[in-house]
Amino acid sequence: MNAPRKILVTGASGYVGGRLVRTLVDEKFDVRILVRDRNKVKGQPWASDVEISEGSADNRGDLDAALAGVHTAYYLLHSINLGPNFHEIEAEMARNFAQAAEAAGASQIVYLGGIANDINISKHLASRARTGAELASTSVPVMELRAGIIIGSGSASFEMLRHLTHRLPIMTTPKWVMNRTHPIAIRDVLYYLSGAARIATPVGRVFDIGGPEVLTYAEMMQKFAKLSGLKKRWIIKVPVLTPGLSSLWIGLVTPVPTALARPLVGSLISEVVADPAKSIDAVIAPPPEGLTDVATAINLALSTITDRRVETRWSDATSPTAPWQKAQGDPSWAGEAVLRDRREATTPLSVEKIWRQIEGIGGEHGWFGSDFLWWGRGVLDRFVGGVGLRRGRRDPDYLRVGESLDFWRVEELEQGHRLKLYAEMVLPGKAWLEFTVTSEDGKTKIVQEATFNPRGLGGQLYWYAVSPFHLFVFPTMLRNIIKRAGKDA
Repeated sequence: MNAPRKILVTGASGYVGGRLVRTLVDEKFDVRILVRDRNKVKGQPWASDVEISEGSADNRGDLDAALAGVHTAYYLLHSINLGPNFHEIEAEMARNFAQAAEAAGASQIVYLGGIANDINISKHLASRARTGAELASTSVPVMELRAGIIIGSGSASFEMLRHLTHRLPIMTTPKWVMNRTHPIAIRDVLYYLSGAARIATPVGRVFDIGGPEVLTYAEMMQKFAKLSGLKKRWIIKVPVLTPGLSSLWIGLVTPVPTALARPLVGSLISEVVADPAKSIDAVIAPPPEGLTDVATAINLALSTITDRRVETRWSDATSPTAPWQKAQGDPSWAGEAVLRDRREATTPLSVEKIWRQIEGIGGEHGWFGSDFLWWGRGVLDRFVGGVGLRRGRRDPDYLRVGESLDFWRVEELEQGHRLKLYAEMVLPGKAWLEFTVTSEDGKTKIVQEATFNPRGLGGQLYWYAVSPFHLFVFPTMLRNIIKRAGKDA
């Protein structure tokens, strides 16, 4: 009997990658993942069912270790937030990956790119196509699946569509909202991706994958409004609205930050429609139940959000060189200064009641008072290129390590005892917010600590400048955690 194929998934902490791993595990594949930090995925329900290779995709040694013995390697890495030269960085990463796959004797690379058939192609889509070409530069066959807008709970494109439609009954839009697009449901994307792992003979071709409908972005917004029970949206086309201006507006109105909205919006200048000549049907037959239409895909996404069953989100994936992370990195000469704001309180309420409030912090529950100050900090963060508060939470009540929480990320989580959040706002240093809950002498002790590692003098001046706000925000937060736990009791 032949040994089962070893499958490698890169980008497993991202939106598509996290769901693909779950699909492959459910289908009993032997799965290995490559992640920078294993803690990013330890909260995933499939974490114990996969082999975790810890390392960086731009380190050849890490790639060699991750690709050892692999038959099929999924390349789901994206450098969308790496600044103006992201296309060069993406090309180099892909080239290195392909060479490592060839050296390891991999049989197949599978890559998810973007449909790029229009002559008027955006820089973003051109970069995705170039990434595919670089992956195919060695002897390892590359199966490149090119998709348009992916409709699914938590995808960046869907969140952009959802929030624009919900919040703006009347909108002035660029003329390219009338360009045609070919959306596809996330379930169909996963169907094709997982199907690639079962192909008997390696395939080296480019395939376009799309749903059963082609429609304009404006038509998709109207369809979304109707399915959401909203009135018809008034869409006024304004030729002078450039993709740059549009992305700034989207960064203010939706949870998607401007840095991510810019390439997404830029892609809409192209007609993103699958080419029938690049059909995948002869290699992977369509789903037995048929491809998912746009209305069904939207309804599935909305019901998943309503039922709090969102698996992964666009904000799950982070890059250490993203705009808001660049500000976090310590220069080589940085000292080890640590500035803290520590608060303690005891209460007769149980550990369970207090923990329920702490784990539910942020998102729709807010920050236990002083929410206007948190809101103001979020707005400021958006203006300087950060993520702001609008990312919210994946689930309103439960957290897992590695996921985003407003402008924080869950770095450590010990259920019922400890929560540590890492700040992803733009800062002159690194910041954490930590809560610890213990039982002592029949009472519950809560320790709340904000920690800041300043970067140089500017970082220290920042800390002292915001300290007056800390004197109000942090005691209020701790007091209201206890108060709300008492009310819920």
